[in-house]
Amino acid sequence: MNPTAIDAARKQVNEKGFLDIELDPTLDLFAEIEKLKKEKNAILLAHYYQEPDIQDVADYIGDSLGLAQQAEKTQADMIVFAGVHFMAETAKILNPSKKVVIPDLKAGCSLSDSCPPALFKKFKDQHPDHVVVSYINCSAGIKALSDVIVTSSNARVIVESFPKDQKIIFAPDKNLGAYINKVTGRDMLLWNGACMVHEIFSLEKITKLKTRHPNAKVIAHPECEEPILRLADYIGSTTGLLKYTQTDSSQEYIVATETGILHQMIKASPTKTFIPAPPENNCACNDCPHMKRNTLEKIYLCMKYETPDIIMDEELRLAARKPIERMLEISKQAGL
Repeated sequence: MNPTAIDAARKQVNEKGFLDIELDPTLDLFAEIEKLKKEKNAILLAHYYQEPDIQDVADYIGDSLGLAQQAEKTQADMIVFAGVHFMAETAKILNPSKKVVIPDLKAGCSLSDSCPPALFKKFKDQHPDHVVVSYINCSAGIKALSDVIVTSSNARVIVESFPKDQKIIFAPDKNLGAYINKVTGRDMLLWNGACMVHEIFSLEKITKLKTRHPNAKVIAHPECEEPILRLADYIGSTTGLLKYTQTDSSQEYIVATETGILHQMIKASPTKTFIPAPPENNCACNDCPHMKRNTLEKIYLCMKYETPDIIMDEELRLAARKPIERMLEISKQAGL
């Protein structure tokens, strides 16, 4: 693809946040994406919450920690990030010299949006004796205000790496923060943010499901609200939930997290039954609308035209990189 064509395509990334180009319906997108990977020395990273077709064509599928680790060590010239904006942003923070493209710039995150940097800075300034531990589901602006970043896979280990008398602000997820407080015995000060998907699950409906499926285990992500976590037989990160279903002897699971993970669970354990935990209402609210903005067509187009790409202020990038590097180092030392 010549630079002129790429520049022209960049101009087409309009208010929609993605390339809106009609494709030949007979195009084999799986084959074309594989071809582009080789031509451009590109790697496709996908979160577990992506649609099955995207997971199947990805070079690596993982949760936030795994994706950050892959982004840090890749030798590819271009990183194609099938996830949400903060994930692609994290990849760019770790790889300033590489091109990082995302299928849809508007694939955001309700949790990240719940913590605006300007407001959080005022909150932080009111508690100068606190260190800031931030969940990776946040903007580069919040990362730059943090002392260390965590994921649901490593949050407990990282929080416990601080002395017990160290005062901590935990942002932006109040549910994950409350869970970490409970399992560590800490009393972290929590920012009042939450994920729209993980707060939608219905305790009443899950209880009724348990009545109909008495042998099913409830497994839940720690971003869920406390009543759901109290009901859970196992609580863990997305990767933790997947691994649990592979090693546990049960044959049925009620899964309280975004439904995208069920694709990998079924592939890994085809004889087991996986039931998505129902939301409060009758919508598909346990599907993340931001994650699901990405499609195979958008991935192909963003790879071909190398846009939309992540552009970042260098001063912000350097400030945001320090707490991510600290997270990766502590995780490595802990064998995560």
